[in-house]
Amino acid sequence: MASYDLVVIGSGPGGYVAAIRAAQLGLSVACVEKRPTLGGTCLNIGCIPSKALLQSSERFEAASHQFKEHGIDVGSVKLNLTQMMARKDKVVEANTKGVEFLFKKNKVRAVMGTGTIIGPNQVKVALNAGGEEVLDAKAILIATGSDSVSLPGVTVDEQRIVTSTGGLTLSAVPKHLVVIGGGYIGLEMGSVWGRLGAKVTVVEYLDRITPTMDGETAKTLQRILEKQGMSFQLGTKVVKADTKKSGVTLTLEPAAGGAATTLDCDVVLVAVGRRPYTDNLGLQAVGVAVDPRGRVTVDHHFRTSVPSIYAIGDAIPGAMLAHKAEDEGVAVAEQLAGKAGHVNYAVIPAVIYTSPEVGSVGQTEEELKAAGIAYKSGKFPFTANGRARANGMTDGFVKILADKTTDRVLGAHIIGPEAGTLIAEIAIAMEFGASAEDVARTCHAHPTLNEAVKEAALAVDGRPIHM
Repeated sequence: MASYDLVVIGSGPGGYVAAIRAAQLGLSVACVEKRPTLGGTCLNIGCIPSKALLQSSERFEAASHQFKEHGIDVGSVKLNLTQMMARKDKVVEANTKGVEFLFKKNKVRAVMGTGTIIGPNQVKVALNAGGEEVLDAKAILIATGSDSVSLPGVTVDEQRIVTSTGGLTLSAVPKHLVVIGGGYIGLEMGSVWGRLGAKVTVVEYLDRITPTMDGETAKTLQRILEKQGMSFQLGTKVVKADTKKSGVTLTLEPAAGGAATTLDCDVVLVAVGRRPYTDNLGLQAVGVAVDPRGRVTVDHHFRTSVPSIYAIGDAIPGAMLAHKAEDEGVAVAEQLAGKAGHVNYAVIPAVIYTSPEVGSVGQTEEELKAAGIAYKSGKFPFTANGRARANGMTDGFVKILADKTTDRVLGAHIIGPEAGTLIAEIAIAMEFGASAEDVARTCHAHPTLNEAVKEAALAVDGRPIHM
């Protein structure tokens, strides 16, 4: 029986980062992965392949509609979907191979198979190559991630009715794609196929898209996506899906009640959320407590009800974000090595990779109002930013929220070009307890998109220069 200081179950961003950090700190580590490749959902069928397709579709859109304005004549632009998918697969392979290299570099053993916890210090692995192996561990870390949520009356076949997994491998551009769910995944995948020529309809049960996002930002995003051709049916639920040879017929009802209608399409993407992947891990047998939603219950040190077993990422409560899982994995590894691992949940950014992107960190205006916190808001539009004008990407704004008394930054919401990168500046500022004035007094290079962040910080005090 092989013995380790730490056995990690799952090699997604949370799991592989935890394994590498623990190894760096001198622990002996094995990481169990049921897929044939490392990287989990994110690298194989999630974040990485979707961003590859987003990038490719944005370039196709630019070549088809924007190059001429820049004085670039390319003639007729044709889509080679086979090549686009091949590039996506190459990107995925490079990333998964990268994790494999890092495991070898840091002496982390990858055990390819399905892991089951059979005791407080033992994991049994049904090896992909055949047979079983039992791993002995001083500590076990559950980093199994999440899976797509199913919808009653809608049976996924990954051909006509697909999850994000099937949505990344369609063999042809649908004439009409219906996305069930107006969250991050649905809007990103809808954007990909919309740019490539599909009519895209988003059906959302709530009366708004991206319900956890700042309200003003969400409304702006919906308006921009509608300008791009995406249509929305809000306050609507899908009660049934009938698959036919020619496509799918959805039966819809108003969420508030009312007469049913039908909607025909070629492909349906089910993107109504994700659930923790904690089935068949043996949790109940060893006494690991889970909540009614299947999430593992942990304390503030990520320890479960069994002291030697820990859990992170999508398997526990909180935002289902890869970078949250990474930070939690580092925290667990450092705690096991006798250090003070910690995650600041108040400063975890979230990004939607539509075009324009949306980046958020900290509290929304709605949250501040609900908590009775007096705040100031500073907003600056990208239409007034010189670099955004030069790039021809002027949709959106930067909004910074600061405490009315102390001026400490409480949150920021950016919709616009490279918002996912720009939000990092505010995250760092918040991590160090900066005020809006601190951000405003920091010299920003010209001409850059980041100047919009500085101007929004100035606007908190009512003194933007370029507006």
